[in-house]
Amino acid sequence: MSDQGSNVTEFSVSEISFSIKRTMEDTFGYLRVRGELGRISRPGSGHIYLDLKDDRAVLSGVIWRGVASKLKIQPEQGLEVIATGKITTFPGQSKYQMVIDALEPAGAGALMALLEERKKKLAAEGLFAEERKRSLPPLPKVIGVVTSPTGAVIRDILHRITDRFPLHVLVWPVRVQGETSGAEVANGIRGFNALAPGGPIPRPDLLIVARGGGSIEDLWGFNEEAVVRAAAASEIPLISAVGHETDWTLIDLAADLRAPTPTGAAEIAVPVKAELMSMVDDRARRLNSGLVRYVTTRRTELRAASAALPAPRDLLALPRQRYDTAASSLERGLIVNTRHHRTSFQNASGRLSPIVLTRLTSKARQDLSQTGERQQRALSVAISQKRQAFAALEARLTPARLAQQATLGTERLTGLSDRLDRAYLAKLSQDKAQLDGLQKLLKSLSYKDVLARGYAVVRDDSGQPVRSAASIASGASLAIELSDGTIDAVAMSEGAVPKAKKTRSRKSSPGKTTPEDQGNLF
Repeated sequence: MSDQGSNVTEFSVSEISFSIKRTMEDTFGYLRVRGELGRISRPGSGHIYLDLKDDRAVLSGVIWRGVASKLKIQPEQGLEVIATGKITTFPGQSKYQMVIDALEPAGAGALMALLEERKKKLAAEGLFAEERKRSLPPLPKVIGVVTSPTGAVIRDILHRITDRFPLHVLVWPVRVQGETSGAEVANGIRGFNALAPGGPIPRPDLLIVARGGGSIEDLWGFNEEAVVRAAAASEIPLISAVGHETDWTLIDLAADLRAPTPTGAAEIAVPVKAELMSMVDDRARRLNSGLVRYVTTRRTELRAASAALPAPRDLLALPRQRYDTAASSLERGLIVNTRHHRTSFQNASGRLSPIVLTRLTSKARQDLSQTGERQQRALSVAISQKRQAFAALEARLTPARLAQQATLGTERLTGLSDRLDRAYLAKLSQDKAQLDGLQKLLKSLSYKDVLARGYAVVRDDSGQPVRSAASIASGASLAIELSDGTIDAVAMSEGAVPKAKKTRSRKSSPGKTTPEDQGNLF
């Protein structure tokens, strides 16, 4: 084997690496590459490292600091660009790359364009509206985490929660990258919401959907429509902690709160137990000291107020004196009042003796009897007057009287009927005379009398009178009305020979005939 290999050219690693470098640079030279910007890195050196990709391949690229400062546009992830430069290799890592000298936009990348379209669609449905978002519980008892069970993310979350405030954490294991990651994350969110309160598995008070950083392709599962709808429909408040602070996905817009990192989500979810205990102790001390100060202040104010008040005996001295004066005059007042009432009762008893009562009763009986007699007399007079009035009415309503009034009414009605007939005949004669006068006036103004004197009326085919010869076209049909009838005619131009035409009399008088030699007037 050593003899056979002795004829093969031997290269060192550096020699073969730089030979490949020269070959690639000489073969491709200066070129333009179109692709979508993927990963972009900006280290402290000022250079820019990025990936140009399409649906089948990825090409690494570098923009040196001097060129980066002169670029018209700054590279952004998802932007479709046209890069101008040359292909070379990086011997230190045995990979080829493109050294970019110019960068110009060629349109948004396919993934970013799809992401933007989906974002507009879901926003139009109101899934990102602020009024849909719920406030987080200040101290949850159970936290549900939807993430990969084997990554560093869940360890960071559990470690941070244990350090701050240990509580019950439920993990729903899912894939956070790949084709099925979106469906699994959506099922995890819906699964936690489906847990019944008080069931064997405690229902979380707060959800955290977490994943580490990555490219837009790695995080694409969290842009799925199913994940966004599940986050928006979650009845449990949800924190989105996908990627690093610069990574944005659609679930961040639908979540109730976005955390910059998974560790930040754990810090937002639970407070620090030691800080809470310290705050409670501090407030308890402040409350106790405040109560002591309040009681001391009130005691001092009470003592000052009591010192300003007069002694109790001084306050009661004047009322006691008024009481003694009233008590001394009360006995005399009672004696005088009793004497007064006794005198009043004696006077009243004198007026209420049996003799006085008998006299009053007799007088009242006598007054009542007199009143009854007066009313009886008045009633008799009224009855007599009504009887006389009824007798007078009866005398007026006898049959002879009624017959006499009927005869007078009949005679009066006959007289009025005769007057009405005479007035009607006079009015009818007057109207007839007026109508005859109007008929004579109408006859004198009618054109029929003019026709009887030898004139005629010429009408066109629509029946309208012809007022001018210029308005008649040659060959037009005409009707000539005479006093004894109407004949048809045809208008002829000047110099034309008329054709023989039978005349049709529309109206003829008995004993009269139309002359045969009557020609066309035109």
